Amino acid sequence: MIQTRGERAFTTFSAIVMALLTILAFLPFILILSASFTDESTLVREGYSFLPSKLSLDAYTYMVSSAGTFLRAYGVSFLVTILGTGIGLMITSMLAYPMSRRDFKYHNVLAFVVFFTMLFSGGIVPSYILWTKYFHIKDTLWALIIPNLLTNGFHVLLIRNYYKNNVPVDLIEAAQIDGASELRTFFKIMLPLSVPVMATVGLFMGLAYWNDWINALYYITEPKYYGIQNMLIRLMNNIQFLKSSQASSVLGANAVELPSTAIRMAMAVIGILPIVGVLPFLQKYLIKGVVVGAVKG
Repeated sequence: MIQTRGERAFTTFSAIVMALLTILAFLPFILILSASFTDESTLVREGYSFLPSKLSLDAYTYMVSSAGTFLRAYGVSFLVTILGTGIGLMITSMLAYPMSRRDFKYHNVLAFVVFFTMLFSGGIVPSYILWTKYFHIKDTLWALIIPNLLTNGFHVLLIRNYYKNNVPVDLIEAAQIDGASELRTFFKIMLPLSVPVMATVGLFMGLAYWNDWINALYYITEPKYYGIQNMLIRLMNNIQFLKSSQASSVLGANAVELPSTAIRMAMAVIGILPIVGVLPFLQKYLIKGVVVGAVKG
């Protein structure tokens, strides 16, 4: 298609604006990365800078000294994220399927129940009693997977609307005429046709699991079940204690020399790297899944 001069000018202008916005979006991450390689004294004296006057690997050296602990925490985070996202997607999509079927007698009642959970909750104390006293998930990996994150009402409604707006009813009826059961219809028709919204919801779930530290704070007391986020919080708390006046009076000047600010930046870099690596592969599904799935059905 041949573009007019005005269309070419608009395309060029739009590309320049989007490039500038992309650079602005990356600037905070670049600043964090630069600060993580900055000498602690320089960082305290001169503040944050994109081009630090003195580089240092002290923050990463300090973290490498505890490499075994970090690798175990990474393993826990990856395992919890993969299991939680996979199980959560299956439960969410299977709950959204009957809600999208108008021939299902209770689809409106089910939609109300799901929507109700988006407005009200029992609170922290009843939830803690429920999961620890009756389900006995404390100090297990399930404590990092099930509470609060496994199923989300917004995700259910998003997938339901996608089913209603993008999967023709005639296709489902044709499958039923051919003798397909509801389970076969779901796995052979609904899931293959819902890749965009599943990738979008999977990304949301994965981000929630990867960044979660609240569940471990409530339900985990054994360090072997700590994920990367909780491990980083514990490391930061230890450093703050060692730099405190109480520890300084015992340890002397060595307590003050810990690169606490640089370590904080290095921890942010380590925590965000897996997300940066996964996002480009799911980006093509993100817009379509959100826009189409958010349309009111």
